[in-house]
Amino acid sequence: MFFASSRTGDSRSLSLSVDCVLGRKQTIRSLTRINQTTSQIGLADMTNESSTSNEGDETSSTEIEKWNYPRENILRFATTCFSLFGMGLNDGSIGALLPYIGPYYDVGYTTVSTVFVVPVVGYVISAFLNNWVHERFGQRGVAFLGPFLRLCAFAPLSLHPPFVWLPFLLCFASTGNGIEDGAYNTWVGNLDRANELLGLMHGAYGLGATVGPLVATAMVTKFGFPWYTYFYVMIGANAVGVVFGTTSFWTATGAAYRERRAKENAGKEAIPLSTVLKGVTVWLLAIFLLGYVGTEVSLGGWIPTFMIEVRHVSGFLAGLTSTLFWLGLTMGRVVLGFVTGRVGERLAIIVYLVLCIVSQCLYWLVPSFVVSMGAVTSLGFFMGPLFPATIVVATKLLPAEHHISAIGFAAAIGSGGAAILPFIVGAIAQNHGVEVLQPIVVMALVFILSIWLSLPSGPQKSGSDSPGDAPEGGLMQTVRDLFGRCTGRRGYIRLEDDAV
Repeated sequence: MFFASSRTGDSRSLSLSVDCVLGRKQTIRSLTRINQTTSQIGLADMTNESSTSNEGDETSSTEIEKWNYPRENILRFATTCFSLFGMGLNDGSIGALLPYIGPYYDVGYTTVSTVFVVPVVGYVISAFLNNWVHERFGQRGVAFLGPFLRLCAFAPLSLHPPFVWLPFLLCFASTGNGIEDGAYNTWVGNLDRANELLGLMHGAYGLGATVGPLVATAMVTKFGFPWYTYFYVMIGANAVGVVFGTTSFWTATGAAYRERRAKENAGKEAIPLSTVLKGVTVWLLAIFLLGYVGTEVSLGGWIPTFMIEVRHVSGFLAGLTSTLFWLGLTMGRVVLGFVTGRVGERLAIIVYLVLCIVSQCLYWLVPSFVVSMGAVTSLGFFMGPLFPATIVVATKLLPAEHHISAIGFAAAIGSGGAAILPFIVGAIAQNHGVEVLQPIVVMALVFILSIWLSLPSGPQKSGSDSPGDAPEGGLMQTVRDLFGRCTGRRGYIRLEDDAV
């Protein structure tokens, strides 16, 4: 997960590659955030032990777990936040360290780009492993494997091995991230007040991504440490993560998961992936995530380079602008997480995307450093809640028995955005300059907004094979929803009520 950000363009100097990596990493978390969805329902099934049936009663009442109920959930939620904070520390440090890594290994931009797509491979691997890990080891195994696999990567990296080893080690790290990230998003996404809790959890990631570059840069420039000593910090953080995570999820074993799944699936037939993929909703979600992840990675990685080469600011101010983007992302996830659920996820994401487009146009068209800082912060702020809200919407739109396969598929496809769009930006920038970032990002935001408007307005029917088994077309229903909210008229359908 360490170097991620495949936006290449070769002779633009290593500064291009440096910054592109920073964003890429982070969004790999986004992509990780992506895989998170992979086990979204499976994990929740494993930990929610609050279902009770009364003798002689045909109905059973299921008590939704909270972050503080049962009491062990307090420690578990703290574990998820600490884990994502550590991922952010790692992802955010890439851009800060790359200028020292390139010269150390005496490699060019093209060579460095070979490691940009590796985290995607790790996330895809984790998508296939998630189900097996849950069946075999439960959440306890997830909490152990995630930080352990990262330790297997960071320990050798701290010894600055030959460059050829980096892709292999990074694959270990991103696989651990994908397994753990998917599990924690699944568990938190099924707790009471999921929007707020997911916002806080992903906010912890953004906080790590904001702090990481500052710590890494200070170690190298202020204290004179070699670049690879930053991985000592990561080793310490993940060693704590192994103990903390395994302890907090100790009772969430594979046996508990299998027993619960057996009860819930009694009398139900397994749904093959081919059936799941017949629904258009799965494909729309996958394309949306692919575009979102690619946009976030492209911005996070290329903002500093754009500021240096196009706005002609100093390296420090360029780095500050990038930090403001991730700080805005963090604040958006925390603050807007409490707003999204009340407004309605579907409508909220439309509003957020429109505001993202406005912010991006200001950043592109107004050549002022002050305006750029404000626009970039605003852009990050409104992009922040998009991923957590998409997870919630996916669980509402898709039939429960499709969740694991469908969301896992969408997550795997979406993770490819972290490699595809940044690479396109880099390839075009090589010949036409990094200013191409701005129109590409605007087009990407408009594209994912159109995809979102195309989503069905209500949940697919269980067992449906046809694309979009929703009550009505997504676009017209959304227009009616928006009109109803603006005018106060009754009669519009709210997704949350619709999709319970």
